[in-house]
Amino acid sequence: MALLIILITCLVIIFAASQTCQTPDDFVAASSPGHIIIGGLFAIHEKMLSSEDYPRRPEIQKCVGFEISNFLQTLAMIHSIEMINNSTLLSGIKLGYEIYDTCTDVTVAMAAALRFLSKFNCSGEIVEFKCDSSSYMPRVKAVVGAGYSEITMAVSRMLNLQLIPQVSYESTAEILSDKIRFPSFLRTVPSDFYQTKAMVQLIQKSGWNWVGIITTDDDYGRLALNTFTAQTAASNVCIAFKEVLPAFLSDNTIEVRINQALEKIIAETQVNVIVVFLSQFHVFSLFSKAIERNINKIWIASDNWSTAIKITTIPNVKRIGKVVGFTFRRGNMSSFHSFLQNLHMFPRDNNKPLNEYAMLLAACAYAKDSDLSQCISNYSQGTLAYKANEDIERNFSLRNDFLWDYTEPGLVHSIQLAVFALGYAIRDLCQARDCLNPNAFQPWEQIQSKCSKECLPGQMKKTTKSQHICCYECTNCPENHYSNQTDMDHCLLCNNETHWAPVRSTMCFEKEVEYLNWNDSLAILLLALSLLGIAFVLAIGIIFTRNLNTPVVKSSGGLTVCYVILFCHFLNFASTGFFIGEPQNFTCKTRQTLFGVSFTLCISCILMKSLKILLAFSFDPKLQKFLKCLYKPIPIVFTCTGIQVVICTLWLIFAAPAVEENVSLPRVIILECEEGSILAFGTMLGYIAILAFICFVFAFKGRKLPENYNEAKFITFGMLIYFIAWITFIPVYTTTFGKYLPAVEIIVILISNYGILCCTFFPKCYVILCKQETNTKSAFLKMIYSYSSHCASSLAVSHVSLDSANSNVTTTSRSSGGKSAAWQKRKDFQASAFACICRENATCVSDALPRKRTLSI
Repeated sequence: MALLIILITCLVIIFAASQTCQTPDDFVAASSPGHIIIGGLFAIHEKMLSSEDYPRRPEIQKCVGFEISNFLQTLAMIHSIEMINNSTLLSGIKLGYEIYDTCTDVTVAMAAALRFLSKFNCSGEIVEFKCDSSSYMPRVKAVVGAGYSEITMAVSRMLNLQLIPQVSYESTAEILSDKIRFPSFLRTVPSDFYQTKAMVQLIQKSGWNWVGIITTDDDYGRLALNTFTAQTAASNVCIAFKEVLPAFLSDNTIEVRINQALEKIIAETQVNVIVVFLSQFHVFSLFSKAIERNINKIWIASDNWSTAIKITTIPNVKRIGKVVGFTFRRGNMSSFHSFLQNLHMFPRDNNKPLNEYAMLLAACAYAKDSDLSQCISNYSQGTLAYKANEDIERNFSLRNDFLWDYTEPGLVHSIQLAVFALGYAIRDLCQARDCLNPNAFQPWEQIQSKCSKECLPGQMKKTTKSQHICCYECTNCPENHYSNQTDMDHCLLCNNETHWAPVRSTMCFEKEVEYLNWNDSLAILLLALSLLGIAFVLAIGIIFTRNLNTPVVKSSGGLTVCYVILFCHFLNFASTGFFIGEPQNFTCKTRQTLFGVSFTLCISCILMKSLKILLAFSFDPKLQKFLKCLYKPIPIVFTCTGIQVVICTLWLIFAAPAVEENVSLPRVIILECEEGSILAFGTMLGYIAILAFICFVFAFKGRKLPENYNEAKFITFGMLIYFIAWITFIPVYTTTFGKYLPAVEIIVILISNYGILCCTFFPKCYVILCKQETNTKSAFLKMIYSYSSHCASSLAVSHVSLDSANSNVTTTSRSSGGKSAAWQKRKDFQASAFACICRENATCVSDALPRKRTLSI
């Protein structure tokens, strides 16, 4: 009896889970019941046990080579389903699973696919074929997997019969994106098109142009090779050699082909960069032999093996050189880490891979952590037999971190995304159905279900707080961005210089070119004011010409000076036309130069007149002497204008204004004149301001001269208007942008031009037209006499007032003598002024009044 108990408790021999399939249920690797069943395909073993001869009977062989990384992928699917079941995503609905081991073999995977297609809740394993399978209820609602593109394609073609959704976590072959061939296929990883494109860009940016490539002889390898070759040809990168290995490790020629590939690498000494599109099993064999031959290269890894722990743990792997690879996006792994830490407490019923892992741990209980992976691989290459060990639980807890160290976060995250995508699809379908009934919906209905609604063109996906990229919100594309496809990850940026787009746009629109057009209402108004100003100039010219010999015209400096000033006003009004219309280089250069030179000439002539008036009626001997020396009309005008000409010439030579496209505004391109040099522009305006200020000072000093013939007071007003206009112009000009910027300068030019024109000529026109009785020689002389008498009386009174301030009689006597001398000087100055006015009127005052009378004044 004791012996029997020992035999029962010790269990003499246990065979590995990887034994020959006897019944369909034996074929299932792991399963769990539920209201809705999800299928899974994982290459838990690396190959089938090869036979010495070709198959003579249609039977599935044993799988060997337990793969820890792929076993972890199986656990990732189980964990994701458990997460959904323990959440409120599918309230009251439990997801179950049936996971099959493909053994990295298409035949085994096809057998699993047939099991998926078998009729649900049928006593026998029956697959029905109908013309219309819309109502057919297969065993599973969806399938997660497989990992390898070759297997995925074969399985997908079978699942297409019932349009069972297949979501792959690793298959990247570009052909799988063809919805005509694979209508029910989905994946959570990008296709090889983007991976090969990234590889070519890496090679090109690194300056490499002579590379080799190694791939497998299957759909994945051939398609990746073709895509890579096409992209390298377009990027001036040459392929030195192409080595193709058998697709499956069970192939008897695999060792020979690997050795041939390594010999080719050694022979091509100029090739230092090798692109590898292989599975991690192939790479393991390739690198193991490359290390033996001391091959040191740069290896560009595909996503299949770039982060595989199986590769990084190869002894002396660093001797192969450098590995540059691409991998998948990682997610939050904390929950999965906790799951692995408590894996020893997870039920192992109906979970053959987990049981096999437990047995392998027991078999390798005394192996070091660094040798555990190799020990498991060695033991799993054949039929495992060992004595029962009651310390399996202890082995699990002692090796907690072993599985975590072999976890590939990118792949685990992709599997989680696949499972949760199906979970959200089922949630949407079950909102209006009773999914406790397994017949509530057909598998093909899930293909139309998504975690989030499809983002329309003009929108982009915005990830939510969820770690799953399948769950997102749709946000409108911002201004100057667009999207022209559904479910775009980001909006595309328009070329801001030439195009624009409104919010939620599906395309870019060309910017309109704008400038101050001739048809613009403001431009028409400004042109009308300019033409009115030109009309005023012509009218004033006609009036002055017809009244050429009148005192008012003569006192204005004569017809020549008036014509010059009026011509300058004409040019100023005309220059505004160059600010309107489509800017050209010629108009940009002409408008500022024309305005600057003509306005300077105008101010120079008025400055000369102000100086003459001040000279004629000044009674200060020192000032009179200074003014007489200064008063040179023609040199003054030519010098003042010449300086401005030099400024404008230098401006045009070294930094001439030119046409510029202002693209700073979001929807329009402003065609404007760029002044070339702000310093030159400011110097031109500043020089005019200096002349205007001098003119203002001279005119201000002569503002109290005879009223009817006094220009000084009106010149003062004109200069004040000029200063107010241009002082206002500076802040307005610097803060205004857009097509109406030239209008600001036109307005200021018109204001200053109208101000000076009106103040200079309108009072004279008023006297000529409305007060003709004052525009005669006699009235003129009478006015001069009255003004001189008033001035003399003012001087006498002022002097007497000063004398009365002194009480000393003798001082008064001396002051009287001084008074006589001062009186005589004042009379001489008045005579000079009077003589000057006479010359202006072309008549000597001595003819009208005796010289003695004049002196007595």
